[in-house]
Parts: sequence; structure tokens; C-alpha cells
Amino acid sequence: MTIAPKRPSRPAIVLTAGDHLLLSRTVAGAGEGMADLAAELSRELDRARILPEGRHSADHVRIGSGVTFRDEASGKATTITLVAPQHADVDAGRISVMTPVGVALIGMAAGKSIDWTTRSGERRRLTVTQVREPADLAMAG
Repeated sequence: MTIAPKRPSRPAIVLTAGDHLLLSRTVAGAGEGMADLAAELSRELDRARILPEGRHSADHVRIGSGVTFRDEASGKATTITLVAPQHADVDAGRISVMTPVGVALIGMAAGKSIDWTTRSGERRRLTVTQVREPADLAMAG
């Protein structure tokens, strides 16, 4: 009998009530071309711990957070701001939560790692090294 390699467990994630609502609506409104990504985000929403209305954790990535993460394969560090889809601007470092890396990052705490799949189907592992409070809450919603 062969035992399949154990898939790393996914780290706990924490979402604000507002982010959970926004992301639930985003999943519900996702077009057919985004079905796989919407399904992945829906799985993340289902497993998230949701904070009561008006509460947030400075330690966890939320919409509007500045995030620095390291690609474990290359060691390269990247700093982005995670935003709602309508505020995305890759050139300005504002990455939509409706991207593979955005889905991987939402709700994560600094020091935690997660496996994710790039748009090209490549499996990667990232580690969140820093989470900064949202500077401009207009970017959040």
C-alpha cells in the first residue's frame, strides 16, 4: 500500500465581516472565465474565521493591506497592496484579491506560508513576511 504524500495543511485565516461580505459578493458575481478562481476563493471564505462587525486584526491580510511576501522557490520578496478588483493596478503594485496570489494572501498572518497555483498552473509556496494596515480605506471597497 502506498501512502500519498501529505498535502501541507492550509494556515488559519482571519477575515473582517466587511471583507467576507465583499468577497462573497465577488464570488457570486464572478463570470464563467473566473469560475475556478471564484471556487478557490469560496473555499477560503468557507474556512475563514470571521471577526465581528467593526473588528479587524492588524496581523492578518485584509483588503487594503500592504503585504510583503517571499516566494520560497526563488527567495524573492514582493511588496503589494491587496485591493478589491475595481482598484487593481499591477503597475502601481495594487493586486486584486481576485487573482491567484490575491486568493492565497487574503486572511493570512505574517510568518505563515501557503501553497498556491499560478495562472500558468505552476505550484508555488509563499510566506507572508509583513502585513501593514490599510493606508487608504477607499481602496478597500
